[in-house]
Amino acid sequence: MNSSFVNTARLLGAGLRALLVLTVLTGILYPLAVTGVAQAFFPTAANGSETRADGKVVGSSLIGQQGYSLDYFQSRPANGLGKNSVNTQYALILSGATNRSADNPELVTWVKEAKAGVAKDNSTADYKVKPSQVPADAVTSSGSGLDPDISPAYAQLQVHRVAERNGLSVAQVEKLVEDHTDGRTLGFIGEPRVNVLELNIAVRKLVGKT
Repeated sequence: MNSSFVNTARLLGAGLRALLVLTVLTGILYPLAVTGVAQAFFPTAANGSETRADGKVVGSSLIGQQGYSLDYFQSRPANGLGKNSVNTQYALILSGATNRSADNPELVTWVKEAKAGVAKDNSTADYKVKPSQVPADAVTSSGSGLDPDISPAYAQLQVHRVAERNGLSVAQVEKLVEDHTDGRTLGFIGEPRVNVLELNIAVRKLVGKT
């Protein structure tokens, strides 16, 4: 038999065996091992950091939600880069910041208008909010536009509105904010924050109890 044909067949067989072994190792065993370790030691993170309420998954603690009524705490704005302008067949909201400088006239106008709106929404019969009291995260989107957290200052600004609309005392709602405020990661990374979804779940539970 032609020696070149034999060599080719041998090389082809070796290649196929290597393909089979690597497919089993990297395509089956390795993914199963990683998945097993993740589920055993980090089940919450491995499953998308799901947040549950009333026995159902209502979101992720890592992704902010929009569309809360004024009965609840509001998230950061998520307009970011705005609507998709490339393929207009799909009305998608793009993830990202505005990419405008701090002195951009358009951004300055947006912020002023947003501050006035936040101050109006959060003023109650016995608690008036001034635009100068509105924190930055109440009127600007995060770098991703999907921030699930707000600052304790923004949460505190909303306490009187949430209390009034839900028939709760200010002290009750302030206690919820305090209980759902997380400090800096490892004590020095980032800033204190409040997860809006988890806080609103707590508000709903408290309203149900009262």
